[in-house]
Order: sequence, then C-alpha cells, then structure tokens
Amino acid sequence: MKIVSTNVFVGPNVWATFPVIRHIVDLGVLEEWPSAKIGPDFVEGLISALPGLSDHGCSYGEAGGFLRRLREDDGTWMGHVLEHCAIEVQNVAGTHVTFGRTRGTGLPGQYNMVYAYRQRDVGLAAGDLALRLLMHLLPQSLQEQIDYPLDPAFDWEDELRSFVLHAQRKEFGPSTGSLVDAARERDIPWIRLNEGSLVQFGHGKYQRRIQATVTSETKHIAVEISCDKEDTHNLLNDLGLPVPQQRIIYSADEAVRAAHVIGVPVVVKPLDANHGRGVSINLTTDEEIRTAFTEAEEHSKSASILVESFVSGFDHRMLVVNDKLVAVAKRVPGHVIGDGKHTIAELVDIVNLDPRRGIGHQKVLTMLEIDNQAKRLIAAAGHSVDTVLPDGEAFYLRSTANLSTGGTAIDLTDVVHPDNRDMAERAIMAVGLDVGGVDFLIDDITKSYKDIGGAIVEVNAAPGFRMHVSPSEGLPRDVAGTVIDMLFPLGKQSRIPIAAITGTNGKTTTSRMLGHIMKASGKIVGMTSTDGVYVDGKLSVKGDMTGPKSAQMVLRDPTVDFAVMETARGGLVRSGLGYQHSNVAACLNVSADHLGLGGVDTVEQLAVVKRVVIESATDVAVLNADDINCLKMADYADVGAIFYVTVNPGHSLVKEHIKAGGKAIVLEPGMSGDMLTIYDNGLHMPVLWSHVIPATLEGKAMHNVQNAMFAAAMAYSFGVDLDNIRHGLRTFDTSYFQAPGRMNVFDEHPFKVILDYGHNPAAMHAMADLADRLDVKGRRIVVLSIPGDRRDQDVADAARTLAGHFDHYICKADDNRRKRGHDEIPEMFKAEFLANGIADEQISVIPNEEDAVAASLEMAQPGDLVIIFGDDSPRCWKQIIYFNAPDADAQSAAPAASGQTPAPFEDMIDSDMNVVRDARGVRLARGNTEDSD
Repeated sequence: MKIVSTNVFVGPNVWATFPVIRHIVDLGVLEEWPSAKIGPDFVEGLISALPGLSDHGCSYGEAGGFLRRLREDDGTWMGHVLEHCAIEVQNVAGTHVTFGRTRGTGLPGQYNMVYAYRQRDVGLAAGDLALRLLMHLLPQSLQEQIDYPLDPAFDWEDELRSFVLHAQRKEFGPSTGSLVDAARERDIPWIRLNEGSLVQFGHGKYQRRIQATVTSETKHIAVEISCDKEDTHNLLNDLGLPVPQQRIIYSADEAVRAAHVIGVPVVVKPLDANHGRGVSINLTTDEEIRTAFTEAEEHSKSASILVESFVSGFDHRMLVVNDKLVAVAKRVPGHVIGDGKHTIAELVDIVNLDPRRGIGHQKVLTMLEIDNQAKRLIAAAGHSVDTVLPDGEAFYLRSTANLSTGGTAIDLTDVVHPDNRDMAERAIMAVGLDVGGVDFLIDDITKSYKDIGGAIVEVNAAPGFRMHVSPSEGLPRDVAGTVIDMLFPLGKQSRIPIAAITGTNGKTTTSRMLGHIMKASGKIVGMTSTDGVYVDGKLSVKGDMTGPKSAQMVLRDPTVDFAVMETARGGLVRSGLGYQHSNVAACLNVSADHLGLGGVDTVEQLAVVKRVVIESATDVAVLNADDINCLKMADYADVGAIFYVTVNPGHSLVKEHIKAGGKAIVLEPGMSGDMLTIYDNGLHMPVLWSHVIPATLEGKAMHNVQNAMFAAAMAYSFGVDLDNIRHGLRTFDTSYFQAPGRMNVFDEHPFKVILDYGHNPAAMHAMADLADRLDVKGRRIVVLSIPGDRRDQDVADAARTLAGHFDHYICKADDNRRKRGHDEIPEMFKAEFLANGIADEQISVIPNEEDAVAASLEMAQPGDLVIIFGDDSPRCWKQIIYFNAPDADAQSAAPAASGQTPAPFEDMIDSDMNVVRDARGVRLARGNTEDSD
C-alpha cells in the first residue's frame, strides 16, 4: 500500500467547495484484504487507537456507521479506512474536520482518497500518521507481504502526542482561530499570510490584518507603552487609576532594598515579559526575593526587573475592545484539591482526566504539569509530590493564573461592578489600545474597587481570547466577533468584486478586454493571466499566472479594487481555486486541450473541471450558449442570474430565456454589420457594431467578436454603464502591447503578419476561419506546431483543421519538446497534411522555431498573409518587426559603439503622438493614452 501522488487543494475544486487533500492510493496486495477479512483484532486495535471513530457516521449517516462498515460481512477497503483515520487524527489534535471521500480511479487497486484539512502541513502529516498506524496494526502475516518500511520503534501514543504538538505549532491558536471563525460567520474572506498568526481579512484595498489579537488599527506607540510596565504604571497612576507601588531594579540586592521600601509582601517580575513568565508573587523574605529576581531575569528581554507591592485578591482579566468592556474572566491558577486519599502527583493525574484538558491549546483547558515552578511551590509548602492533602484543601501548583499553565477561567462579565467597568475602559483608552486586556486584582469583582480596594497589575496588548471564548465555567463570549465588527463596521465592504474567466481558448484576451473596460471605468484592476499578474495595467510578475497563488497575489494587493482572474485547467486540477468565490464567472468554451494530463481524458471531464469556476460564482454566470458543455453548466450554477452569450440570433433556448426576462448578449445582423446587443428583463440594448471593435479586425475575427461579447456581458453584470463598455471595447486592440501573443497584426511589411499563441485545434480553427475571411491578394502561409505533451490525436485534429485553408505549411516544434523527439511533432504534422490532400511541395519541416519564422518571412511576397503560431511570443515578435529592416545592423550597432545600451522596443513610446515605436522607429501600435501601457 502506497501513496502514488498527492494534491493539496487550497480552494473550491472538483471534490469539494473547501480545501481538501487528494492522495491517489495504490492498495497493492491489500486490495484483496478488506477490513472484515483482515480480522477483528485489526478493527479493535484501530478503535482502541482512535476511539473517536465511533462517532463517524459514514454512509449510514449516524454515529457508529463507520464501525458497522468495518465489521460487516464484506468490511470496507483500506483506502476508505485511511480516509477516516486521516480525518480523526486531525480531530484528536483539535482540528475539526468531517469530510472525506474515496473513489476508484479506474485502475485496479487504485483509489482517489480525499479528506478535508484546515492547515496544509497538519493535513499532510495526518495522512502520513494514519497510514503508518494502519500498517502497524496489520497482522504480521500481511506485514510480510506489503512493500512498506515498518518502524520497529513505532509507539502510537508518542507519535500521536508529537503530532498534536506539531499541529498546535502549525494551526491557529485559540485567539487567532476565534477571529478567523468570526470572520467566516460574517462572510468576510481571510488569507493566512505566514505560518504563524498573521492573517488578512478582506481583499484588496478593503483588507485589514491581525497578528494574534493585534490588529492593523492597533497603534504601535500603544503597544510600546503596554510592553513597558514602568511606563504603563506611571501613566495609569497619573490618571488616578488604582495601581500598586512599583520600583524598577537591576540586581538582586536592589530588589531586596526596594522590597523593604515598598513593604512586603511583594511581586517580582520582568519589565517586558508576558504570559506570566518569570512572575513570582507574595514574596516576604530576602531569600525568596533574590530567587525570584534570578527567575525574572531569565525571562526578561532586558536587564530591567520590577518589584511592586503585592495586592491580594482574585486575578481578573478584563477585555476591552474599541473602548468598551466586552468580557471579564476570573482566573484561578492551576491547582488540585485534596481528598485525604491521593498524593499530589495522583491528584494531578486525576485532574488531567478531565476531557476538557489537552496538550497546550488543543482543548478548552491545558494539562497540569509538575514542573520546576510546581516543585518549588510544593517544597516551599513543606510538601512533596507524595504528600496526601487533607480532604477539601486546595493546593496551587502555579503562582499565576494563566490558562496556558493549567489555570481555569470563570466568566463574570454580567456581574462586574460599573466602577470596575469604567476603570478598565479608562485604562485601555489611556494606553491607546484598540484591543487590550486589564489584569485586575480584587476580592469581589461585583463590588467597586473604590470601596474594597483592588489594583491594576498589568495592561496587555494582544490579550488572549481563550478564557473568554471557552471559559471553564460561565457563558462563552463572542469577543472575536466584536473585534471583527470593529474592523468592518456595518456597511463597510470587505470584498472587492471578482470576475473569474475560464474556458479552453480566449481567456487571456477576454480578461484583458474586461480589465481594460474596468480601468476605463475608474477601477484599479488586478489581473491574472497566462502572461503574468498585472496591477493597474502594469506587469507585476511575469509568467503563466493562472493558478491559486497568483490569484492571492491580486487579492493581497492593497491598491486593487477590482480583480479579473483568468483561471486555467492546470491550476484547477493541481490546486483548485485560490479564492472561495467570485461575483461573476464566465466559461467561454470547452474543447480538446491538455487531454490525457492530470487525470482529465475527455472533453466532458475537462468541462467538469472548468465548471468549478461557474459553481463558485455568487451573482452571475456568463455561459456560451453555442457550446453544449458550457450550456450544461447552467444546471450547476447557484447564482442570481444566467447570462447567455450567442453569435446565433436564432438560438431557440436563448430566445426562450430572453422571453422569460433573462439576460443575454446576442450578435444580431443589421444593415451595417453585426451588432452586439444586450437583453435584460425585456430591455433591448444595442451596444456597438462588431466591426468598430479594433480587436475583431473589422468583425472578421469571429473568436474576438465572441471574446468582446463576454467582456461586455461581464462588465454589464458588474453595473458598468453601456457608454463605458463601448469606450473600453473601442479602445482595445490586439497590439503586442495590449495582448502579447494574441492575434498581433504587423502591417509594416509589404505583406501582413499575424502572431498568435494558439496551441490547440480549436484555436487553430479560429485563425483558419480568420484567414478565410481576410481579403488576401497573395498566398496564405502558416507556421504551426503544438506542444509535445499533447496526444497524437490532437496533432491529427489540428492538421485536419488547418488543411485546405493555407497555401504553404511550415511545420516546427516548440522550444521545449516535452519528451518528444527533435522533429517528431513537425514530421507528424507533415504526415497528416499529406494524408489530407496537401501536396508535398506545400509543406516545409523546420523544427527550430526561430528558423521556421525566418523562413516564413523570407518566403512572403507582397500581398501575402503569414500566420505564425508562436511558442516564444517575444522572440517571434522581434523577428517579425526587425525582419528585413533597412540598415538594421547599423542601427543596432550605433548605440553599442557610443557605449549606450539600446532601449528595449517595449519602451520606445512617443508620448506626443501616442504611437508605440520600436528601436528603429517602426510604428507598432496606436491608441489613446490609456492603451499606451
């Protein structure tokens, strides 16, 4: 039994709408050994190791269902068992997940084993530990048959404890976790920014951040004040708030002298530590004070130690958020209560049997430990760990009441005296914290400190929420919700609008068109595409950026207020979406591409993958009504409206949809050409003629007509007015600078050249259709290839698509052969062309792309059309624009001779004429100011 491959999905995916891990598991010989056949000892050992499995309902939908599956006559297979164990191991560590699914891959003994997770490393470690547990529970006779390295030192209890501690280091702590849960309840998106507690709430320009319970609104100076106990003491004292006497000292001798001046008993603590570290209380002798100084010094970040008067009373944490007291918890140090029978050590074990206690922050309470501090207190009381305490006597194993050291918390929010409430609020306002904790000692919080005394012993920035959200006694308080409501008051936005675009072809052009329209409408647009990540029209990261990581780059950018997410198959298959949902999503088309890769073998399976984008939309799904695979997605869209796109004005389904008041954009023929027309709830709204959109080459490039229709439909769905949509489409063209590698036209030679990135049969069909529609006086020449990882069938389909549309075919290979031979792809194309009636003299095989492009340009005569399907678009474009340039060598040599570096052609912009020119002055594009970048 082994894990063949693993995918960690970070967002909605083909398996679930939330993060899951997918292992492809090969059972090997265990395919013949379901749980019932392995034997009852295996099942009982599994239940003993993970008793929580008894709560799993499985297919029966009720507690105990999974155990029934394990024990019934046929039992269940090990992939399914592994799924449940991976889930339960996470639950033991305090990560509550329930979803799992195991399905066959179609290969004997192989299964897709899927389970939910909350933190990547924890989820993966859970799967690994679950697998090791199962292998060690197998009877020896089976262990000898499997190919799995068993560890003879495997100890389940030690392994589980190590996993729980690992999970706590990786998972959010109680405070951060409660804030994330509160944001989720309010439908506020969140992104974890590091492996710790740094979290972004909201997207783009609306984002706020927290680190633990410090927020992006917390003032740095307030944190500095709270971390300096002397400054805090003086500030509160000057306002007349109750604080103990205090001295700052730097040596044990000074500590003793200060204690005598203040008067014993005293407290000794570090000036700058937290969580009760290094704090010793109720000190009366010089020896105790010296020992306490040494302990405080160990936990101090500086040489400064505080000695202050000891104030008696119960320890209360008073939490103030946004200047209002929201919770009060009485904290009791970790302790045991004698029963006259058991020793102190035994009483600790009994206390730790409480199911609410766990390791660290795993559960509501933390395990008690007999550590050095506990041993010191035991010895100081004249006891040992073997002492039997009298019945009812409480013995405290800690001098401070922190929950992280085994303390308990009792909620007293509803009974706090108004004077104490005002005192806490004034203290936090005085320090300047938006979220702060006041540690207040008083005998009875229900009575005023003015009457019975009491003192503020500390003010905390980043106060823990655990004692308030999960008190040992009393009502839990939604303190995290109060913080989120402070960061995002009622009516304040947290999300930026997100447009998601998927499909086989046209995604990048449509994304650029929509981004251009939105920019013209005044938005700061963040866009992901196969060219890179763009923010406000400027390239931020270059490369194919259509996966989850690039999506999060956009959503994390603090300047962006509108996102356009091109979403490709690869990212969806590998990692899912990088965001929970979009507002408007579009699927342009679904055709054969990348089939045979990533477990996607058919167009129908590809449609299921791309459907994830549509299923994740909340408001509008824009679908190609002329593509049956897109049309079927309407049944899965949980949105407010379906917006159909069709170039067929007679489309019967779209007609019925329009009659019913639905939304659609239709290409309607007219006297002057074809009109893009929007229908919405009975309204008929002409947008503009297709031939006035520059990107359509006077309406002849039908694939870009359709892309423009999608961009218009999506912009309209976001409330953009028709004038802005018209302006955006009129000013968007397919120059190299607006859409590199997407139908870039160069007219400066005596012949026309079009560069396109098309790399599948559907894209090649679109360009062949364009070649037929263009008025070409000479020959039509094409330079073509297809990526080497495509199926042989795809090569044949592409050849059949192009056959008969051109006069000469130059077959090349991409730079990266992708495990194909040097000339394998071009030779396959040649064979297919010959089989489809193309004469041998019409075909050239030139494997190197650079040589193939050069040959096509040298072959071209005045009036010809050359279409180049380029792999390396920048190199191809430079070849095209520099081809046969007069004195090109001299032009390029001149700057070098003068010691200057020639400027890249992308930077040669004539701002007066608003004309983009290359290094030798050839005009490359014309547009308005908005287009020149």
